[in-house]
Amino acid sequence: MENNAARWWDKLGTPQYGGELTVRASRNIVNFDPYFGEATGIYGAWLERLVVPDWTLDPSVKDTKVGGNRFQSWKGNLCESWEFPEPKTHVVHLRKGIHWQNRPPANGREFTAEDVVFHYDRFYGLGGGFDKPSPYRSTDVRIQDIASVTASDKYTVVFKFKTLNPDLIMEALHNISQAQCLENPDAVRMWGDVRDWHHAVGTGPFMLQDFVPGSSATLARNPDYWATDERHPENKLPYVDGIKYLIIPDETEAAAAMRAGKIDIIHSISYKQAQAIQQSNPEIQMIVTSGDPATTVQMRNDKAPFNDIRVRKAMQMAVDLPTIAKSYYGGAVEPYPSTLTNREMKGWGYPYEEWPQELKDEYAYNPAAAKMLLAQAGFPKGFKTHIVAASDGDLNLLNVVKSYFADIGIDMEIQVMEPADWVNFVEIEQKHDALMYRPYGPLGHNKPPLRVVTQFQTGYAANFAHVSNPVFDSFYPRATTAKNDDELKKVIRDANEHVARQHYAVSLLLPLQYSLYQPWVKAYAAQGHSVWMGSGGPSLLSYFGARYWIDRDVKKSFGK
Repeated sequence: MENNAARWWDKLGTPQYGGELTVRASRNIVNFDPYFGEATGIYGAWLERLVVPDWTLDPSVKDTKVGGNRFQSWKGNLCESWEFPEPKTHVVHLRKGIHWQNRPPANGREFTAEDVVFHYDRFYGLGGGFDKPSPYRSTDVRIQDIASVTASDKYTVVFKFKTLNPDLIMEALHNISQAQCLENPDAVRMWGDVRDWHHAVGTGPFMLQDFVPGSSATLARNPDYWATDERHPENKLPYVDGIKYLIIPDETEAAAAMRAGKIDIIHSISYKQAQAIQQSNPEIQMIVTSGDPATTVQMRNDKAPFNDIRVRKAMQMAVDLPTIAKSYYGGAVEPYPSTLTNREMKGWGYPYEEWPQELKDEYAYNPAAAKMLLAQAGFPKGFKTHIVAASDGDLNLLNVVKSYFADIGIDMEIQVMEPADWVNFVEIEQKHDALMYRPYGPLGHNKPPLRVVTQFQTGYAANFAHVSNPVFDSFYPRATTAKNDDELKKVIRDANEHVARQHYAVSLLLPLQYSLYQPWVKAYAAQGHSVWMGSGGPSLLSYFGARYWIDRDVKKSFGK
């Protein structure tokens, strides 16, 4: 690790301590307990995970923005190592000397294997007084493969699985969602849960100091944090004194704050706003990443009229994707529909270029053919419907889609909800009965291959489209028993083709994401799930956030 190639990070300068990192949150923060979902919480700041990406890998060589890496480039965090000593058994060895934050009721006690067991018992109803899983995890097919979790000693956790597939085991236990962030058992036992922000206690580098609903969340340095910087092992973490999330749902307002230097990082912003900021403030740095996932209009596949594939095909053919790519996105995105996997996951999907012409025709703009399909389905004059849309979605784009639907006789009323209300309405209460729209959906994902084949699994918690098809259900068991990557790639390819042909959701496009950061912010590379308030949330905030630093000299040179 002493050669020049290994020290690629030296070009970033010498890390400095101090300063507060300010990040924009695009939605309100309403949850502080991972048991109750992940899309509207930031508990990844004070709670930590067993496994994390390798900080020493050059992001220009190993893209940390792409999620489908299958854990080959991950390393231990709360754990120092893991092994598979026998089939169906995964053993995790914890680091010694890690302590919970010095807050009641944990009061700085040591983190142990029993704490890990508590988390999995609580989340998945595996025992320890918990017989029901979290409502967000109850139908997760990956978790259903866990047989038991036990502590063989103070620092060793033994996971027993029903599957032989190591990739599945790693994905089930260590995926990038905030559900893998380990909460404090003492706090849960004392208060029943930790939804109240005053009860936030973890092992992480930051402590939740203040929260103003609809305004901000303030995180302060944990003076007793255990970790050092892998790039500079002599340096204790974190570098910054704290992180502040400013809750600014309006993108124009957020852009103005970025221009004024009041925000250090905006993880994802629209093409138009990003271009405008670059023109007015060229010093602000921009990182362009592939969208994940694709924008979609989802529908209840189990309810009329959307249970008729002719209706679903007609809705897709009503939308002019090339025109949207050119006029709405300024030609900055590819005009192709998506299936399950993102185009960045080379070799793990069914790219548009390989589609036969007859399938391409089903995604081509053809309002006349769409009207014919609606007539064949019994709707010669179209029909009225409604869509529940979260306010953090691109509502301007949704109105463009609404006009396209109107051209073929589909009158779609848009019902806008706050993100937290949307999550409760769609994900928890399952009250949606027609169409739904949010920044995340089931298509175009940068996820490990075994995860993408759960998107439309019968009964899967995130199968909001309520698809139930034995053909799709067959892909997951086929994937988990694949003997090698070639077999697995064939399964993923077949699943992608099936989804393309069944039109389970209206595929819009895979917009690029534009992450902006001030020139004084160092080590930030738009790392996945580092600060983003999106699907999966900032589950790696404690890890990456502790390693970002502020160059005070550069900041001073800009008068900030």
